[in-house]
Amino acid sequence: MRDFVAKNVADLPPSGIRKFFDVVATMSGVVSLGVGEPDFKTPERVRQAAIDLLEEGRTRYTANLGMPALRERIAHYLERRFHTVYNPLDQIMCTIGASEAIDVALRTILEPGDEVLVIEPCYVSYKPSILLQHGVPVVVTTKVENDFKLMPAELERAITPKTKAIILPYPNNPTGAIMEKEDLEKIAPIIVKHDLLVISDEIYAELTYGGKDHVSVASIEGMYERTIVLNGFSKSFAMTGWRLGYAAGPKDLIKQMNKIHAYVVMSAPVMSQQAAIEALRDDALCDEDIRMMREAYDERRKYLIGEFNRLGLTCFEPKGAFYVFPSIQKTGFGSEEFCEKLLFEGGVAVVPGNAFGDCGEGFIRISYAYSMEELKTCIQKIEGFLVKK
Repeated sequence: MRDFVAKNVADLPPSGIRKFFDVVATMSGVVSLGVGEPDFKTPERVRQAAIDLLEEGRTRYTANLGMPALRERIAHYLERRFHTVYNPLDQIMCTIGASEAIDVALRTILEPGDEVLVIEPCYVSYKPSILLQHGVPVVVTTKVENDFKLMPAELERAITPKTKAIILPYPNNPTGAIMEKEDLEKIAPIIVKHDLLVISDEIYAELTYGGKDHVSVASIEGMYERTIVLNGFSKSFAMTGWRLGYAAGPKDLIKQMNKIHAYVVMSAPVMSQQAAIEALRDDALCDEDIRMMREAYDERRKYLIGEFNRLGLTCFEPKGAFYVFPSIQKTGFGSEEFCEKLLFEGGVAVVPGNAFGDCGEGFIRISYAYSMEELKTCIQKIEGFLVKK
């Protein structure tokens, strides 16, 4: 019998994160700082909105783009928080998490052989999503000495006549890096000069620290008409399991993206959409829910930065998301070797930095979407492991 699996699928490597945590799942007594999932409950009023809808039996399909009331709330939220104006009728599409939005955006724009710039270290699904559309991911490496920001010269060097788009991953998973307004203003002219599309993954937009508010690249001069903004409710609203994201961008692109979305999934779950309407219904309540979580994350962020630097695992200061990315180079171990030894000898699970690209070698990713008690326990275990090694 012939092999029925498409070559581009068979050639996909397994997720470096999933591969590692498949091992963790077989062990007992392990404390994990590996999963990027808020430890907060979805706000009670948001959960209740979905419960009410279920009890009323309102469980039918919605419009492909999403419930009009939700798209109106998203448009209001994006204008209020990030100063970008979108028409809810034809510039916003609700998706099955931001992950579907990434996939659909790439399906919409890529022809075989088109190149997409991938800024590493980065979220693990970008390159596979490009390869599944027969595109070519081109890695642009960022460096710790530049706070893992995309430098204009590095961007310029990576562009070829085949380059069609760039995925901009800020605030960044795994590094916690952000791009401030002045940083975006330096790369915008290069993007315009080469006529590139920007797919801007802004899922961590509300989680920035040190008085640094997130700036959307779509708000930078010349970027609005060539940017698809991806966002959702998973991280900022503690709604990972609800699987609800959205894309906002030029109406012609959203129209084409919606064709794929309609054929493949029809619409995002109505229960999740109703919950999201409630999450955004009242500006003051929305901001308070986010503020409470952000302040807790900030306390944890400061604690981990201080502790890793104390332990000699140098850690630059992340200004966004909920990850720290300390260097483990002084230990003499590679990223995977360090994580395996820490797991089996120290009982702590963290993610090797090279799971997010080759330039992540020599680092580990640690999520602080865990309680302070758990973080303190893990630091004690890591310190004990470093003393023994």
